[in-house]
Amino acid sequence: MKYLNKFWLGAFALLALVSCEDYIMPDYIVDKPESLARLEYLNEYDVLKNYVDRSASPDFKLGAGVSVDGFNEQGLSYSHVSSNFDEMTAGWEMKHGAIVQSDGSLDLGRVENFVSKAQEAGITIYGHTLAWHANQNAEYLNGIIAPIKIPGAGGPAWEVLTEIDFEDDDATNYSLAGAEYSFSNNGDGRALTIVNPSKTENDWNVQLFVTFPQETVEGQQYRLTMDVKSADAGVSYPTQAHRSPGAYKHWNFFGAINPTTEWSEVSVETTIDGSTSECTTIAFNLGHNVTTYYFDNIKVEWLNPEASGPSWDVVSENNFESDNSNNYQGNSNAVMNFTASGEGAEGKGRALKITNDAVRANDWDSQFFFTFPDATQVGQKYILEMDVKADAPAAIPTQAHTVPYAYKHWDFFGQVSFTSEWTHFVKEITIADNTSEVTCIAFNLGATATSYYFDNIQVKWFNEEGGGQIIEMTPEEKRDTITSEMERFIAGMLGVTKDYVKAWDVVNEPMDDGNPYELKTGEGRELNSDEFYWQDYMGKDYAVTAFNLARQYGNSDDKFFINDYNLEYNLDKCKGIIQYVSYIESQGAQVDGIGTQMHININTDKDKISEMFTLLAATGKLIKISELDIGVEKQTTEATEADYEAQAEMYKFVVQKYLEIIPAGQQYGITAWSPLDSPTGSGWRAGEPIGLWNEGYYRKPAYAGFADGLSGE
Repeated sequence: MKYLNKFWLGAFALLALVSCEDYIMPDYIVDKPESLARLEYLNEYDVLKNYVDRSASPDFKLGAGVSVDGFNEQGLSYSHVSSNFDEMTAGWEMKHGAIVQSDGSLDLGRVENFVSKAQEAGITIYGHTLAWHANQNAEYLNGIIAPIKIPGAGGPAWEVLTEIDFEDDDATNYSLAGAEYSFSNNGDGRALTIVNPSKTENDWNVQLFVTFPQETVEGQQYRLTMDVKSADAGVSYPTQAHRSPGAYKHWNFFGAINPTTEWSEVSVETTIDGSTSECTTIAFNLGHNVTTYYFDNIKVEWLNPEASGPSWDVVSENNFESDNSNNYQGNSNAVMNFTASGEGAEGKGRALKITNDAVRANDWDSQFFFTFPDATQVGQKYILEMDVKADAPAAIPTQAHTVPYAYKHWDFFGQVSFTSEWTHFVKEITIADNTSEVTCIAFNLGATATSYYFDNIQVKWFNEEGGGQIIEMTPEEKRDTITSEMERFIAGMLGVTKDYVKAWDVVNEPMDDGNPYELKTGEGRELNSDEFYWQDYMGKDYAVTAFNLARQYGNSDDKFFINDYNLEYNLDKCKGIIQYVSYIESQGAQVDGIGTQMHININTDKDKISEMFTLLAATGKLIKISELDIGVEKQTTEATEADYEAQAEMYKFVVQKYLEIIPAGQQYGITAWSPLDSPTGSGWRAGEPIGLWNEGYYRKPAYAGFADGLSGE
């Protein structure tokens, strides 16, 4: 079978004088190809909007999705849309992300120009959209509810990053390669002792590594202080800069160290440059001296220009004296309530009581979650502090979760031991890769059937900025801030459009695909840069607020819609949005109509399409096919004549069923979301032949199918 697009290449050569609306054959005396002859019938069709039966459906609007900039140029797109359609919907330019600037200001000039050009053309505008989770200026919205960080007061100060006195066996911040170490008495406690029995080929064949948690940055000042000596005179060894132990970056960090046979203090300062930046390790190269080295009281500091010293800052806490549970929750097997007042730790106040009434198959089958607002980062230090007890002795693990139920690592703050008496638990940790990007501690309670008691839980982090303060908004403050921002956007948008734009998608795509009777949420997901879920801060009533604001700032007779996709694919989602409309109206807002997007294909289930229209019709609301396009499940380069005939038939079916099932008084209209085939590289169904016209503005069989569906012929 010949490809239809190949046919058009020849056809277009013959139709050089054809307008964008009609196929008009020039007067050549040649035999016409059969495939061209089969498309001559398209010449007989009128402009598309003339097929709407205005007597049967006087308020019906035939719409097109457009690029505002393309229309405003008043070129081919302007003429094409104005000739064929009653109404336009902007694809992107009337959304939050296009309007709200980085400083929060509203840039409405392009929209005002769009309204003016639409008035000149005599074509109406359908507003799209006021409250959606995508195409948002999410950076701005997240910024206005971000924690306020107040830096510490005071001038520059030296802050300790690593301090080692070798008085215990904690070797987390030092290691050795090429030799063994031991400890000796320096007259005032222990010192690190390293014996190098023979000269090695390279001095770096024997190395002592001292690490610190913070990567160096160009321009910072660092100081190394330590007590050193050697068994022999004339010893010298260099210091290298390493990204991590063994990951060499530069041959010189703090210069050469020249110990004597007596203990002496070394103190060296350096300014970080490109050769020593992004490093966390000092390497002492010991391989060229046959001697015994001694080290004690090693300290690495950096000069903090903004603070007078580091501090442990509380990031989340709860003493359970109120019912505020915004930073904790339990799963269904962890039954939570409170003790009586006076039964908390030290006999003061109340405590949280969590009962696990059976030994579970897995200890995580019963979990208590405690959360904090900012995700952990590698190298940060955290402390968990709390008072605990249980009715029966128990030892429970702590897991690291990105958010509650989103497991990341089996160990976070180690095990917590419970006895029948109140005990105070304190554990400090340094965040590693397996505990980074985490905002939740999960306590696994399922191994012991008992009641656990928690009081005075605090999570703190080591603030390098010293003395600074982080002020986190409460959920109520975030809700109020985001609600105010929604109002500002809606008021601004309707303020410049209400004199001409009389219908809007107020709420777009609210329902969750996996849980079609519930709202979408961004919680627990990796979000795109333009995603922001109003409902995660304003709750289920976010749509109630949006509709009420639209009514407040718009016109009393405006038509306000809720809109979603896949309603014909997932009938439960169709029922879910109908149910949500009932909820919105039960809370005092008015919803005038429901939009079904219908981004479908030639093989979409026709029975489900009919059932969707039946369900929507039963609501009594205005019903709009808001974003209709139909693919052939192939790219344009692969589509055949048979594919295009099937596409025409599906367009005709959808339009006919809409007009047949939706009562005339409920027919708002149909919008062709992509009137032309989608170009390769488009952001929407790229390279697919989804339109009624091809990219060259030539009518396709789909045009006839759509027109026949409208006319009933």
